[in-house]
Amino acid sequence: MNIHEYQAREFFRQYGIPCAEGKVVTTVEEADQAARELGLPVVIKAQVHVGGRGKAGGVKLAKKIKEVSAYANDILGMDLKGFTVQKVLVVPAAKIKKEYYVSITHDRENEQFMFVVSKAGGVDIEEVAETTPHKIKMVTISAAEGLSDYKAREVARTLWRDGLTIRQAAGIFQGLYNMAIAQDFSLVEINPLILNREGKLEAIDGKVNVDDNALYRHPDYESIRDYTMEDPNETKADAAGLSYVALDGDIGCLVNGAGLAMATLDVVKQYGGEPANFLDIGGSSNPEKVVKALEIIMSNPKIKAILFNIFGGITRCDDVANGLVEAFKRINITVPTVVRLTGTNEVEGRKILESTNLISADNMDDAIKKVVAAAKGASA
Repeated sequence: MNIHEYQAREFFRQYGIPCAEGKVVTTVEEADQAARELGLPVVIKAQVHVGGRGKAGGVKLAKKIKEVSAYANDILGMDLKGFTVQKVLVVPAAKIKKEYYVSITHDRENEQFMFVVSKAGGVDIEEVAETTPHKIKMVTISAAEGLSDYKAREVARTLWRDGLTIRQAAGIFQGLYNMAIAQDFSLVEINPLILNREGKLEAIDGKVNVDDNALYRHPDYESIRDYTMEDPNETKADAAGLSYVALDGDIGCLVNGAGLAMATLDVVKQYGGEPANFLDIGGSSNPEKVVKALEIIMSNPKIKAILFNIFGGITRCDDVANGLVEAFKRINITVPTVVRLTGTNEVEGRKILESTNLISADNMDDAIKKVVAAAKGASA
């Protein structure tokens, strides 16, 4: 789950991270009023869950009220990387002396949090990582020790040398760490964290990702979740107990188990196909679950073929086959569908599918070769 920048700023202030207050508005008139109250110059910022807003025209500096009106009018309602801008943040323009990049995220290899910092702030960190990786520093924080004053100053010293700035930064880093822990954030990014002309550090942008696995601990997050910024199919899948991520290909993939699903996507690519999604349907013997999964898959107009890759362990393949038969009676599938059943009662499962139009496969390689061929319009 992502949240908007203006919401991230509220968390920043709650945890003692210097951040100017702005006003969120939905009309040009409200933007004008906000600018008058805050004082010019101001920055008009599109509130959407995508990066690169500035390059796409979603962030503008306004020095006059007529510029506020013009920019707010341009940004509100614009299509920004597939999302319609419904609100903008009006915030006082900062007096920037130097920009830095700061984030805290999961170090999955060491199962701890990690700070990622750079003196190259204000630009795409991915570009910095690719072209000048030496400009990025990473510091892992021991979960047992936490972020002590000493460790926070150690992180700060990767960017600064003067004691005053290091002490300021240490407090900001401790706020970020405490926020990530308490709120179950998987990523908190400040880009840029600026040093202003008065020598003070200040966050002038923020990005926050919430760990979806921890949402049950934060029922209040439902009030700040913006479903208009999410893929509607991902929302439907979540409600149905399915794990779904949309991709750009034309082969719908329905698999039981996250690890097998990832491997399936890799092998589809290996054989020249393009997966349209990641979808873990779990124990798919429940027809209702299969129907919902197929509805989500078939809502994608690019789909040319479907692959069921099922490995039956505790789940019996004959139960899965019966579930598939029932599901296909209830939903009209107009593209070739390949089914691989391996594991418990696989022979019985394949016999059940013999009376259908589903294409049976002996193993994973066989199934993926057939579905890639089907998607390309070739003979399997």
